[in-house]
Amino acid sequence: MNEIADLLIHARWVIPVQPAGVVLDDHTVVVSKGRITDILPSADARGRLAARKVFDLPDHVLMPGLVNLHTHAAMNLMRGLADDLPLMRWLQEAIWPTESRHVSAAFVHDGSLLAAAEMLRGGITTCNDMYFHPEAAAEAFATAGIRAVVGIVMLEFPTPYASDADDYLRKGLAARDRWQREPLIDFAIAPHAPYTVSDRSFARALALAEELELPIHIHVHETAGEIADSITTHGLRPLARLARLGLLGENLIGVHAVHLDDADIELLARHNCSVAHCPTSNMKLASGIAPIPRLLEAGIRVGLGTDGAASNNRLDLFQEMRHAALLAKVGSLDASAVPAHAALHMATLGGADALGMADRIGSIEPGKAADLCAVDLGALHCRPCFDPISHLVYVAGRENVSHVWVNGETRVDKGVQLLHIRDSELLRIASVWQTRFGN
Repeated sequence: MNEIADLLIHARWVIPVQPAGVVLDDHTVVVSKGRITDILPSADARGRLAARKVFDLPDHVLMPGLVNLHTHAAMNLMRGLADDLPLMRWLQEAIWPTESRHVSAAFVHDGSLLAAAEMLRGGITTCNDMYFHPEAAAEAFATAGIRAVVGIVMLEFPTPYASDADDYLRKGLAARDRWQREPLIDFAIAPHAPYTVSDRSFARALALAEELELPIHIHVHETAGEIADSITTHGLRPLARLARLGLLGENLIGVHAVHLDDADIELLARHNCSVAHCPTSNMKLASGIAPIPRLLEAGIRVGLGTDGAASNNRLDLFQEMRHAALLAKVGSLDASAVPAHAALHMATLGGADALGMADRIGSIEPGKAADLCAVDLGALHCRPCFDPISHLVYVAGRENVSHVWVNGETRVDKGVQLLHIRDSELLRIASVWQTRFGN
């Protein structure tokens, strides 16, 4: 009698990411109770296994679900609102005034729901979010069925959401208390940036992160101006200031990390920090090219992030993989910098490792959650295919994603229907907010 599993996925290629560079031809991934239980040749699987659900993917790569290490999901509602501006003008003249007028729990819920739909369709199964009203974001992510790390954001100045840093923390911790039993929802402490958070507030963030064993998710060294201002105000570069305050450690995820000198890289490496690389946002805001080859050479964990749709316009990790690889080459004048597998690793296991979740997600290994993505390489623009890893980074796009599973549950089927949420409802939500913005 055949053994019974919950799910069998037969694929032309399985790319487990770990071990590095491995491509398994004509293999099957076996899933039971939301976890990967086996990976074996399809001929063997067909002979001895049966399942409640079976997917035959003869032209597809099966890979781990992508991990978006930095985003502001609710900002999907501001996509294209303020293009072609440098960072501080973008924030001060467009984003912050718009947020002061429109941001609410409903705004965050609806924007996060739209973002989750976009991410899932593009093969992203986990996101690391930073925005206001984390309770509303958590509700949207849970509805969509995406795995999410929700940021408990901190700022010094008042917004319609909170009055000061203590108020941000109080409300964020209340959201965590409410959602901490939801299996797909985790939380992080998310002080916005060194230029918006005081030493006192950083001390509170550190204490809470240590007490609750949470990641610290923070923008840092995004622009040259940020560093110059920190030296003027604090007498230190931002990373040196964070080191003095004790924030650097294996749970710190430094977002952007574009402008780094040798001392900065040494600090990140010595304290075992991670970096969320957002190449498209860095290009669009003219922030610069992050020295990713040097970070990898120093042994620093690097994951990929899209940033928000207001500063990137797409939540597309296939685009980020391609841009990360190409920017590394042109920035270092080394065509071998960040090869395809390194880019894929950053988009999967690198992000999972940075979040402290590498034991759960990021690679296809028995015992891990079945967060999986199938990419159809049968299209004309994907043929011929000599190296499927290379194709994932340099040829395929999110439009080639055919199926997505989170915890073994199907979220996207045949690349068309996002299960559990109707397109008509998502389009209605987008239309309502566009109308409100126009008033």
